[in-house]
Amino acid sequence: MTGASDLRLFPSADGDLAYRDTGSGDLVVLLHSGFVDHRLWDDLVPGLAERYRVIAPDTRGHGFSANATAPFRWADDLAALLRHLDAGPAVLVGLSMGGVIATDTVLEHPGRVRAVVTAGAATGDFRYTDPWHREVQEETGRALAAGDVTAWLDAFLRLVPGPDRTADDLGPDILRRVREMALHTLSKHTPDEKDRLVRVSGTFDRAGEIRVPLLAVNGSLEPDELHAAAERLAAAVPDGRTATVEGTGHYSAMERPDAFTRVLLDFLETL
Repeated sequence: MTGASDLRLFPSADGDLAYRDTGSGDLVVLLHSGFVDHRLWDDLVPGLAERYRVIAPDTRGHGFSANATAPFRWADDLAALLRHLDAGPAVLVGLSMGGVIATDTVLEHPGRVRAVVTAGAATGDFRYTDPWHREVQEETGRALAAGDVTAWLDAFLRLVPGPDRTADDLGPDILRRVREMALHTLSKHTPDEKDRLVRVSGTFDRAGEIRVPLLAVNGSLEPDELHAAAERLAAAVPDGRTATVEGTGHYSAMERPDAFTRVLLDFLETL
């Protein structure tokens, strides 16, 4: 896995934000899911960088980026990074939380975005309602509040294979990598730390404002309600479409990076 030595730092108004920057050509920005960092994309970056300039940032409070000391929005941080680099417009590719960041950014800073790919995500308005996800979310919330890292990690890692699957369905390397990233991010925070994230509201109702191509990708083994949310998002966007990575759950880009890359490259070649 890559580490701090591979990263560059953007001196934002509230601390340094880390990012990986490699390759050349049209810009593709890879946005990771919650509690992990840019290393989620390690298996995809080399292939993408043969054709594109690839930037993989660590979201504020994650990985090697600074924690927030003042209110902030994900979309504003990303737009500030792109301004700093004088780069873009970019194709934003986001997994889970990263997909929310992508849709937030295209709505709030449309001039910075050329196209959007959401993976295992819709917009920030989406919430799981099925009992299994609700149970896991409650477990992680209780463990965080109690400062119980072991209980939190056990619950969080259940999300990687997803319901009706086990770690044996993934192999040890994916869980090891996710565990390493999650523990690193968690170590940056304390249970009583104030949540300074300002969320963008009403995003699904604004999906029709997205005037760039959008691809909503899901792993075939993700919950039906997440597939439905992706379909609704794609239908709401004038140039929206969907795709599926077979045999994968929520972390499709890690489970089958070659298949995810093919889906992504096929989309990029249409732009």
